[in-house]
Amino acid sequence: MELSYHPFLLEYKHPFGVSGNTRTQTQTVYTKIVWDGFVGYGEACLPPYLGETLEQTTAFLNKAKPFLQQQSYPCSIKEILMELDEMDEHCNAAKASIDIALHDLKGKIENRSVRELYRLNTAENTLTACTIGIDSEEKLKQKIEEAKDFSILKIKAGTDDDRKLVQTIRKYSDKPLYVDVNRGWKDKNKSLELAQWFKEQNVVLIEQPFPVDQLDDSAWLTERSPLPIIADESIKRLSDITKIKGAFSGINIKLMKCTGLAEAFQMIELCKAFDLKIFLGCMAESSCGTSAMAQFISCADFIDLDAPTLLKNDPFLGITYSNGKVILNDKPGIGVTTSLF
Repeated sequence: MELSYHPFLLEYKHPFGVSGNTRTQTQTVYTKIVWDGFVGYGEACLPPYLGETLEQTTAFLNKAKPFLQQQSYPCSIKEILMELDEMDEHCNAAKASIDIALHDLKGKIENRSVRELYRLNTAENTLTACTIGIDSEEKLKQKIEEAKDFSILKIKAGTDDDRKLVQTIRKYSDKPLYVDVNRGWKDKNKSLELAQWFKEQNVVLIEQPFPVDQLDDSAWLTERSPLPIIADESIKRLSDITKIKGAFSGINIKLMKCTGLAEAFQMIELCKAFDLKIFLGCMAESSCGTSAMAQFISCADFIDLDAPTLLKNDPFLGITYSNGKVILNDKPGIGVTTSLF
């Protein structure tokens, strides 16, 4: 198998604000794995909070090249990922890009979609939230208007006054809200007051209210909150699930955190065993990485797979959107095409 990669700078339609930073671009790296004329594509998206740089990612991919050259089809993607884990304990996005490309390759060789490879049913509910970054009231109004085809909004919170933020949103939309705090809250009592008020404002869930080291506060809030509390930054990989059990109502699974589809599916199965809600999310991936995660959409309780709609230079074609729903195609693998490589 021949591995190659292509760094690419994804650009947002609008500056994207979260608790802690605002950015207009996100670095990503696309991978391509070729075997016997078949081509698989993957993506390593590198938003700042992931803590993985372009240099680290490309160095890992260069290290992985000789190993992959020794592989051929059929192969065990899970075993390949175990070998990659032993090369470096970090670089999860780079590992995810290889995992995604291998799944895409396998699907194309067998002429089956990834969801068919995992024997998953067709999803009944494919409604995704559309993300609204922190911004001025004028810009928020514009973004809400641009998201008119979506029936659920996900807002970035963790501001100095999140009550005022939601009140501003409510001037222009009464749609259900996912509130992503991005570790922006510190006081558990004030957080509970907000959660109770959010319930009255048609908020559906609260994501990552506290910093990672405030696990006890997360557990305290989860026990008392009228809304589900979803872990994001507090969990990356399969082994983290047992560590946070009881502290959250569910987890946000993202391919860039968990090294790809193989481990994401294991996390889904463990969440079901632990009765945890399953939130399928993305970072800033293009249609490549997002279409990969969308293959598991039938397993989700909540969906946030709108990243391609926020970009103005997506080099891949894959999933599409209609009336707020994620539409998967019937192409094999992860279902994407590109002219980038």
